[in-house]
Amino acid sequence: MMRRFLAIAAIGCFGVAGFGLGYAWARPSPGQFFSLAAAVSADGKDDVPAYHANPPSEPLPATLDPKQFPERLNQNVYALAAKVKAVLYQQPCYCRCDRNVGHTSLLDCYRDKHGAMCDVCKKEAVYSYEQTQLGKTPAQIRAAIMKGAWKSVDLTKYDAPPASK
Repeated sequence: MMRRFLAIAAIGCFGVAGFGLGYAWARPSPGQFFSLAAAVSADGKDDVPAYHANPPSEPLPATLDPKQFPERLNQNVYALAAKVKAVLYQQPCYCRCDRNVGHTSLLDCYRDKHGAMCDVCKKEAVYSYEQTQLGKTPAQIRAAIMKGAWKSVDLTKYDAPPASK
């Protein structure tokens, strides 16, 4: 009788453990959230990550110093981010760091080391910088980011040393 009870208990434990592993594997990892850019929330509204619709009313905090990163790409992207802080403040970040890390806009990715670890953040920051240089407003940039325009950014040209003068 005791053997039967132990066998049923063991099978139950393995079943619960298997269910838990299956659930964990089925959930998207933080790096996969970028694919949800066009997702719709349960209430039927666009599932847009957090951002600020208006320009900042107070001075913005500094982004991290680009020199602290050994990789040239991160140095260059953090340097660009520092130049367009007010624009990044008004942009959503489609890696979904608003859900996972509590960020309130793309700028937050460059106030910590998150931007150095995420290609989505890098592409969105470079896109924002490039579009600002072309005279686009933060609202125009945001609309394009929401449509996925950042996905076409080629980061390889920002991984090169600066051109000599």
